[in-house]
Amino acid sequence: MKILLPAIICLIYWPVQAQQLQFHYDFRHSIDPSLNRRNFASLSYEYFKSNDSTGSFLLKMQTDFSGENNNVGQLFLQLSKNIRFWKPKVYLALTYSGGLGVAPPFYGYYLTNTFGAGIAYPWQWRGAWFSTSLVYRYNAFPKPSYDPQLTFYFGRGFFNYRIMIAGSLVAWSENRNQGNEFTKDLNGKKIAFFGDPQCWVKVGKTVSVGTRINLFYHVLTNANQVQVYPTLALKNQF
Repeated sequence: MKILLPAIICLIYWPVQAQQLQFHYDFRHSIDPSLNRRNFASLSYEYFKSNDSTGSFLLKMQTDFSGENNNVGQLFLQLSKNIRFWKPKVYLALTYSGGLGVAPPFYGYYLTNTFGAGIAYPWQWRGAWFSTSLVYRYNAFPKPSYDPQLTFYFGRGFFNYRIMIAGSLVAWSENRNQGNEFTKDLNGKKIAFFGDPQCWVKVGKTVSVGTRINLFYHVLTNANQVQVYPTLALKNQF
């Protein structure tokens, strides 16, 4: 599970349309070789459109070049729509995520479809921008799971936005028994967590360099451990 809303969150309060392309190099094998076969590059595209009176829309696509000989190993898609037709600034939040991947030796897998519906609330405080949402989430496992998901977005610019701190934190629950052979003997729920705090420094009008810290708990492994994997990154906004 990955949920990302980077520096463009700072635009949430004005009518705006923004796009960006990010290139990351992930050092997770160097940090944790027992659980990760290799370091790899990833490429992501994001499109964000917002109007304070009606809501916002986010499209994100991410490709991980984690396959053999740096071929595509995983493709991820995320859609998020916030809608408001009333005066209070509480939005109807609709979400979707899913994807496909390839694992060695040469077999495919899918990232389970998830659908969510709930509420979202954005606000500002001391020059920073925040948004939180709570949705009822459906995981389309062979044995479906119905769970709450809490998401928190943040962003703040420094030195006339030459430096940007942004990212998201997401927590949810899901069934341990997902209806497949690997999990058939498990029972109960597990709590999972993903985070992606980012720091960007502008080096040109539209180009920034920076890092993203990928945080995982019960996402890549069932072990009770937090995994922390930083990247070195380049971003172009257009």
